[in-house]
Amino acid sequence: MAHPKRKVSKQRRDKRRTHDVAPVATMATCSNCGATVMYHHVCPECGYYRGRQIIVKNQ
Repeated sequence: MAHPKRKVSKQRRDKRRTHDVAPVATMATCSNCGATVMYHHVCPECGYYRGRQIIVKNQ
């Protein structure tokens, strides 16, 4: 099994890790109530998805 010949410096290690970040989810506004919703998800406020009511909410 291979072993490192020299210690990897903090700077080199951190440079390698610069892209290891979770992407920020793209948000949209609900066309029915205007709440902020993740794309391709049912609106948690009103229960609508693409203009149709999917979940019945008690208001």
